[in-house]
Amino acid sequence: MGMALEKTNCPSRCSCQYLEVNCTGQQLQEFPAAIPLDTRQLILAENSVSYLPAVELSFLADLVYLDCRKNLLGDDLDFTFIGVAKLVYLDLSFNNLTQVTFTTFSHLLSLVVLKISDNPNLVTIEKDAFANNTWLRHLDVSRTGLTFLDTSTVRDLPNLRLLGLNDNLWHCNCSFLDFVTWMTESNLHFPDVDNITCYTPESLRALKMPAVEAQLHFSCLTQLHKRDYIFLCLIGFCIFFAGTMAAWLAGICAVIYEAHTSKGGEEEEEEEDMRSAGSHGRPTGPARPCPLPACGRCRGQTRPRARRRSRLLPPAACCAVALRCVPVRAAPEGECGPGTPSSPLREPETRRDGAGGVGGANTCLRRLSDGKENSERCHPAAALSVCPPRAG
Repeated sequence: MGMALEKTNCPSRCSCQYLEVNCTGQQLQEFPAAIPLDTRQLILAENSVSYLPAVELSFLADLVYLDCRKNLLGDDLDFTFIGVAKLVYLDLSFNNLTQVTFTTFSHLLSLVVLKISDNPNLVTIEKDAFANNTWLRHLDVSRTGLTFLDTSTVRDLPNLRLLGLNDNLWHCNCSFLDFVTWMTESNLHFPDVDNITCYTPESLRALKMPAVEAQLHFSCLTQLHKRDYIFLCLIGFCIFFAGTMAAWLAGICAVIYEAHTSKGGEEEEEEEDMRSAGSHGRPTGPARPCPLPACGRCRGQTRPRARRRSRLLPPAACCAVALRCVPVRAAPEGECGPGTPSSPLREPETRRDGAGGVGGANTCLRRLSDGKENSERCHPAAALSVCPPRAG
């Protein structure tokens, strides 16, 4: 009775033993039905199965061994193994896989052996394809269409001990240098290591990995390519432009600061001259030529130091400042009053007149203000220098 029940629960054209179902070489085109739920080992090798149903597989919650080599399985394996989390051994070699993504094996947290070799159309393995398979010890990706494999894909597997990479179409460029360096420095076992060679470029074809590493180190790390020169030129131009702009801004700031400080100094000296003229009547200091166009406008040349700006001052203050200057010319006889001799080298003599000012200067200022005399002919300094005070 027990044997009959066991035979009744075994799939058609399959042999069943204790916790094992073997359907090898039975030309199956679909996943077999009525598999015992307590099956631990399922062998579907050498058939024509093109699809693994995720629902039927999820019923086999205790499955730890699955052999599907030499079938027609394609690239629709994402989330296929979501219900067989206890799976330890998985063989998908000799199929039609085209890519391996993160969701392909992400639910197989206990996976130890994974064989996906001999899939000639397998060209892509994502960087984090095995991120959740931390117990993986044996990984075989030999004889596939892979041309590149990111180093972190296998380097971050802490328990990996064997990695099959032979007979692939490796493209040995500068991006592959990191992976080659990791291979030569790691302690992993690489089966058939002599057949791990480059396929492209032509200059490195059939070259083994140790020799490839030396070639790539020379060509990638010691030589500059066209884009490297372009990058360096751009960096140089940016540095030059930044330096030019910094110098230009520094120059503008210096000019503005100089103008501000010069303006402040001029205003302070003008105020000092005004105070000196009001308190002493005439300022002291060495005399110097003073070609003053008019007594009412004091330009920079009327002061001991030359100035850039001109400023209108009251006539009294202007003439007081002009007392520092020697006369440009002597006033003609009788110009500032009847019978006054010309003496350009005499120091002016001053006295108070009825208006409370300097006699000669007051006469000169009156004539300038009335517009009766030419300003060049009645220079305030000249008038004060050559015209002696009039008698009471």
